[in-house]
Amino acid sequence: MFFFNGLLSTGDTINLPVDSVALLYGATVFTTLRVYDGSLDHPLTHWQKHCDRTSYSLEEFGWKMPDWQRIKQESQELSKTYPVLRIAIFPDGKELILGRKLPSDLIIKQQQGVKGKCQNVKNNGLKRSLPNHKTGNYLAPYLGLEMAKKEGFGEIILIDSSRNWLETSTGNLWGYADGCWFTPRLEEGILGGIARGFILENANFPVQENVWTLDFVKSLRAIVYSNSVVEIIPFNSINIEGIVKEFNLENNPIKQIKKLFYR
Repeated sequence: MFFFNGLLSTGDTINLPVDSVALLYGATVFTTLRVYDGSLDHPLTHWQKHCDRTSYSLEEFGWKMPDWQRIKQESQELSKTYPVLRIAIFPDGKELILGRKLPSDLIIKQQQGVKGKCQNVKNNGLKRSLPNHKTGNYLAPYLGLEMAKKEGFGEIILIDSSRNWLETSTGNLWGYADGCWFTPRLEEGILGGIARGFILENANFPVQENVWTLDFVKSLRAIVYSNSVVEIIPFNSINIEGIVKEFNLENNPIKQIKKLFYR
């Protein structure tokens, strides 16, 4: 089931004009949220923060604001069936709300971690379009992740022209060293994830925003990534330009950051 422009459908298609800017240029703004305990008002769902971030982008682009009351009603309806919602807003204010299940291997990834790969320097043009906004043009992260999966990795880490680490294809980076958790600064050209903001606001342990140079990365004892759906996923190893950095998931401070999502 999904909602499009106020109508509930049980199919899997919508009608768009062939000259739709959403189709031609990926001109949408979207957010993906996890509905905890079936409630949009649950504190970990962060409903209002998702709406506020989306509204900010719409205002910046000069696009029409949607009917947020209707969107909440539609989202509440879908949340009876789906724990994950993707809400996309078109330039004319139309909404497309899709529901899906949590990843079937989520618990395994949370416990055992994933293999990561740092983006190849030759392909450092793989950066999200308008990184401070979550737009429908997500081709670069998609391509990066697909390339990584073909080589047996679970995530890719995007870098800038100076080889500084930015974010993963699906979330924000966190690293631990010397009693502190670090995350790349927004000024480096990354998305301010909802889960990232939640961690920064609620951490009862030291956290800092900084630049992730290669030398800094080598000092980290643990690296994880966060997003609103998966919460925290640790890396058990990362291939950095042909050199594999491994992490001991049994003896590190990851539990500290995971506790923020306990409910």
